[in-house]
Amino acid sequence: MAQLLDGAGKLGWVLLKAVLRFVFMFINNCVAIPSYCLYLLLLQPLRIWDSSAFWHVEGVMFKWLLAMVSSWGWIAGYTVTEWGDDVRPISEEEAMVIVNHQSTGDVCTLMMCLQDKGTVVRKMMWLMDHVFKYTNFGLVSLIHGDFFIRQGKAHRDKQLIYLKDHLDKYYHSRDRKWIVLFPEGGFLRKRRETSQLFAKKHSLPHLTHVTLPRLGATHVILKTLSAQQENGSVGSDTGTPNQTGNKRKGLQWVIDVTIAYPKARPMDIQTWIFGYRPPTVTHVHYRMYPIKEVPMEAEALTDWLYQRFVEKEELLAHFYDTGSFPLEDGQKAAVSRQMTLDPVRLCVIQSLAFASGFVWYSVLQYLYCCLF
Repeated sequence: MAQLLDGAGKLGWVLLKAVLRFVFMFINNCVAIPSYCLYLLLLQPLRIWDSSAFWHVEGVMFKWLLAMVSSWGWIAGYTVTEWGDDVRPISEEEAMVIVNHQSTGDVCTLMMCLQDKGTVVRKMMWLMDHVFKYTNFGLVSLIHGDFFIRQGKAHRDKQLIYLKDHLDKYYHSRDRKWIVLFPEGGFLRKRRETSQLFAKKHSLPHLTHVTLPRLGATHVILKTLSAQQENGSVGSDTGTPNQTGNKRKGLQWVIDVTIAYPKARPMDIQTWIFGYRPPTVTHVHYRMYPIKEVPMEAEALTDWLYQRFVEKEELLAHFYDTGSFPLEDGQKAAVSRQMTLDPVRLCVIQSLAFASGFVWYSVLQYLYCCLF
């Protein structure tokens, strides 16, 4: 009887905490996202007068919004430990980031672990499934200039054309530096069986923890954003000026990011919202490749991309067996870094969000009373 009462008490606490978290996040969204939109609406004259200043301000507010999402997981004890290469020294250089995709929580994890990477968050572009356009954060991503891609053979060719047009129109004009994509084209649990059948048919490696990546978006990004000479090799700059008028160097790096969850149990967005899972450490592994090492031709790029995901498979298999990633060349012991968020900064950002919400509510209420 005592055990039953104890279990009921724990369940009641979990449910109460979930309800309180949901209410807080609902209000958080209701004040932060409209405030972001209204501030940018107010700043449209600045966009005409000085576009670079406008997108700088937008980027700062975008980073604050992502910090709020990160705080939802952080206060529930969901943290990140980083492995492999340190990507912070190249935070001001242009890079394409390829990530394995297990669940909706992958995006939240990236939002958290990139917070301490300089200006990356405010100058990055995301490639996401089109369904994210209809989430609470969809309007923000649409304004920021992220690209929503539709999956499936029926849409593939048109989507790649749309992607190239989008990159030409927004990537340089908004001074983007990093572009993040999930080359697998869907969640692991949904694509694993299809990927394994494709691999068996074409004598490709059998993968369990990742799926074979799709080439389309990766190829378009590399061809569009890399500086290439007439002979097809990678050059020193694209010839495209940025907002300050300086020539851009184009993509300089490909950053291979591998996300691993304890016991291979992915963290989804519902967990971040309701916080019903015990405190969990998500592990993120980085490998950096200079763009000159990345082939540009489709066939060679396909082989290169497949090899990266074979390596991801090996990394994840080792992690699930041992609880850590394998040693890098020259290492005598595995080295990891605990990623931390500044609680004071998070409190300041949340305070600004709620204060902005109150101010805008008061302004709109006053305007309504004056008009009606």
